[in-house]
Amino acid sequence: MTRFSKCVFVCALTAVLGFVASVRGQTHAPTLDSVLGHLDESAKDFHSLSANMERTTVTVVVNDRSTQDGTLLVRGDKMLLQMNPPDSRTILRNGDTIYIYTPGLHRVEEINLSKNRDLADEFLRLGFGTSGKELQKGFEIKLAGENKIGDKNDVELDLTPRDAGVSSQFSKIQLWLDQSTWLPDQQQLTETGGDYLTIRYTKMVKNPPISDNQFKSHWPKGTEHVKPQGGQ
Repeated sequence: MTRFSKCVFVCALTAVLGFVASVRGQTHAPTLDSVLGHLDESAKDFHSLSANMERTTVTVVVNDRSTQDGTLLVRGDKMLLQMNPPDSRTILRNGDTIYIYTPGLHRVEEINLSKNRDLADEFLRLGFGTSGKELQKGFEIKLAGENKIGDKNDVELDLTPRDAGVSSQFSKIQLWLDQSTWLPDQQQLTETGGDYLTIRYTKMVKNPPISDNQFKSHWPKGTEHVKPQGGQ
């Protein structure tokens, strides 16, 4: 190969490699339709989930911030949230009933969801097996862009509740979805007064084996059982 031929070959190869690199480096920015489509697909094979969580409550007026961690299990219409000390608490959802057990008070509160089950499903499973179509029924959705949550590439959705009762309590809900799994890394619920709750999820596992026994409503002997006025 002559020097001229070698030069042409090198230039051509460089151009080809540069083109391939540029194509590989191209990413298509997500659209709202594409994100909702991914949620639809992810919901099809969603059965259960386990995760660690960190919950931060912020009271804006007095600039108070409190953080608590715990674990979460979800399977179908069942959910078990275990909050760790110092404010230990167990929140169990089994079908139409939510139990809130406070060991320090030796008390469990039972709340019936039958009249508001659809609404409860939207909140208690927000981003966990909820399809894009289901999300659109309960919220007006805006795509806020892409963000990094830890080392993950997330897309942020801003949700405005359609239900008047819910919107009177929460002005906005933000949802950060991991673009590799389309499960939530973080949620933020902002009250109409400006206070907000941020929930961060880590060590998330999709479709782990979870038995019915983990959702049994067994409380220690001597626990006071309370139903709110109007509860069933």
